[in-house]
Amino acid sequence: MPAPETLTALPERSQRAGSAKTSPVRDLLALTRRPEVISFAGGLPAPELFDLDGIREAYDQVLRSPAVLQYSTSEGDPVLREEVARRYSVDGLPTDASDLIVTTGSQQGLGLLSTALLDPGDVILVEEPCYLAALQTFALAGARVIGVPYVGDDLDIDELERLAAEHRPKFFYTVPTFQNPTGRTHGVVERQRIATAAQRHGLRIIEDEPYRELRYDGEALPSLATFAPEHVLSLGSFSKVIAPGLRIGWVRTTPDIRPTVTIAKQAADLHTSTVDQAAAAHYLTSGRAMGALDRIRSAYSERRDAMLAALPEALPGGSTWNSPDGGMFVWARLPEGMDATAALPRVLQHDVAYVPGAPFFAGPPDERALRLSFTTYAPDRIRTGLSRLGAAWPTPGSVKA
Repeated sequence: MPAPETLTALPERSQRAGSAKTSPVRDLLALTRRPEVISFAGGLPAPELFDLDGIREAYDQVLRSPAVLQYSTSEGDPVLREEVARRYSVDGLPTDASDLIVTTGSQQGLGLLSTALLDPGDVILVEEPCYLAALQTFALAGARVIGVPYVGDDLDIDELERLAAEHRPKFFYTVPTFQNPTGRTHGVVERQRIATAAQRHGLRIIEDEPYRELRYDGEALPSLATFAPEHVLSLGSFSKVIAPGLRIGWVRTTPDIRPTVTIAKQAADLHTSTVDQAAAAHYLTSGRAMGALDRIRSAYSERRDAMLAALPEALPGGSTWNSPDGGMFVWARLPEGMDATAALPRVLQHDVAYVPGAPFFAGPPDERALRLSFTTYAPDRIRTGLSRLGAAWPTPGSVKA
């Protein structure tokens, strides 16, 4: 038998893949699968609020035609695009179906825009803290990510201007309405100033709006694209308002970038699921969607209020938190000297969980911060979970976590 040849080591993974961090939210989902755990970690819609009958009926109707099982165009189902365009236009942002490219969730849209706009080493700006999966996407694209801080509850627009002038970034990424992870919303004046900064510095804006329709208080605010239409690329999704399992989102493009995004979509997966797009289009035009969304908003509003009412007893004295007008999240900070990541193992022992805030930062993290999602459970379950959280903290005089 001949002696084996010398083996050559396999190539290592790309530097870009190595720079992307795992998601602590996904990691926590594995740790909190036990049914006794009440997890405020994942941004999960409430499954009992899915309009199962309406969605089933939509699939039954579209599956009467074999065409919904065929290949389709990369841009997406025409009826679905017309309906999304109509909704934008009703909200005050004139939009044509041709402006839209349907994606496999808005997360894919973010990946397509990164492919279309970024080369390794390019600088981008993000709000700090930032949606974690966006940071992962930008890391895989090889971007250099710089955070724009908040001053109180408002983005530091002066710092945005300074960083844009210094670094000439490819774009600024923002979740302007009920942001993940903080639940913050940019006000009208703030949106105008962001748009003006983009125009002044030739800066694109990626506006990610998955939570826009989950408003419980106050009036709807205009899209950033209203103020600077040629500079803004918008992402949207049905994951939070119909069901995440559909995996249907979209990119509202500008004419200069649309062909490149379309090519990126073709290279990624040819097109989003034809049958899922057709079912979503039928569901939206059937008249059931708005009634279901009203029920979702009503339930989530009660759940948010239950969480806010219970937080004073659930968090250590000296903690602070915000009171969002919508969305899915409350952002909290523990007292000076405490660390939300270090405290989590002790909290998990009490069969309750949250997400530490540190991974949401592109730069130096706020170790005291944590994110709590209020949408998954009914109010009584939220109160039970927060009671467990309150019992998990060290008692006065003991060593702090």
